[in-house]
Amino acid sequence: MGIFFAFNASCFTLDRMWPFLRNLLFQIDAETTHRLAMKALSLWSTVASTQFATNDLSRHPSLTRTFFGLTFPNPLGLAAGFDKDAEAVPALQRLGFGFLEVGTMTAKPQEGNPRPRLFRLPEDQALMNRMGFNNAGAVVVAKRVERYRRQGKIVVPLGVNIGKSKSAALEKAAQDYLESFAATADVADYIAINISSPNTPGLRDLQQEDHLIQLLDAICDANQKRRMPRPLLLKLAPDLDDVSALSCAKIAVDHGLSGLIISNTTISRDGLRSALPPGSGGISGKPVRARSTAMLRLIKEEFRDKLVLIGVGGIMHADDALEKINAGADLLQVYTGFVYGGPKFPSHILRRLYK
Repeated sequence: MGIFFAFNASCFTLDRMWPFLRNLLFQIDAETTHRLAMKALSLWSTVASTQFATNDLSRHPSLTRTFFGLTFPNPLGLAAGFDKDAEAVPALQRLGFGFLEVGTMTAKPQEGNPRPRLFRLPEDQALMNRMGFNNAGAVVVAKRVERYRRQGKIVVPLGVNIGKSKSAALEKAAQDYLESFAATADVADYIAINISSPNTPGLRDLQQEDHLIQLLDAICDANQKRRMPRPLLLKLAPDLDDVSALSCAKIAVDHGLSGLIISNTTISRDGLRSALPPGSGGISGKPVRARSTAMLRLIKEEFRDKLVLIGVGGIMHADDALEKINAGADLLQVYTGFVYGGPKFPSHILRRLYK
């Protein structure tokens, strides 16, 4: 318990300051705030240490997990979408995350959808985004990750999340993903295949059986031709019905994928209390928790240990993390909870998991 008290004491000051800081930051446009945070984290990354104290709870042996050949110092990861271009990997791992997932990235750079495109929904503890995979492109991001690796700055598993370019027609999707895969596979510890964002036209059609089989045939074939194949994971939408979710999971199993990420954002607006901006977008945070957890439980009961399951969606408090684990999650990811909870959010989750 000495580790717990040391960790708790280190959190106390920033925990007290965070509500005040958050109120200030939330006066600024959400995307501008995010860019300011990324600039600060990027600067910190230039000097961030890769050494952790012996009493750092994020490195406690009881939290270590091993899946698909990778050792995770703890089961809490940062979901794709926060550090799209791998600008702040060293700093983010210092906050206590046991793994990171960068992206979503596309074969070529793209600007994404017009601004404004990121919104806070505070009454719902949620975010709404229609970013549209804005990123610097797979080649640029891969070079950045490669540089981190040469410098010895990556000490947690790093996943790369790839998606379809907006310009790529559905029938050309496999070729488009292959270009991103070829650029990033050498530097990634695993590859996450994103077919579930609601903000790229036609992307979710790839969850349909015929399209998904064609896509996974192509990526798995390319992966098996590598000297060292990478673990492949598939990220699903919470808006799939149970039959479709199980169908996607079965296709993943049949193709030998390592796991599923459950889930992405939702297009449902049911029960929201916040004033919504006009237009489309995916909702993350508390509103997606129930459905993403139910889907997680459904797939775990059907496929047991045939797939590693990463539970993400609506982890706003430590009890939400335990709920995901009890539903079958092997690993966890957060995004919106981190935005609302601040820099010490990972420590709150880990203290609860440690208990």
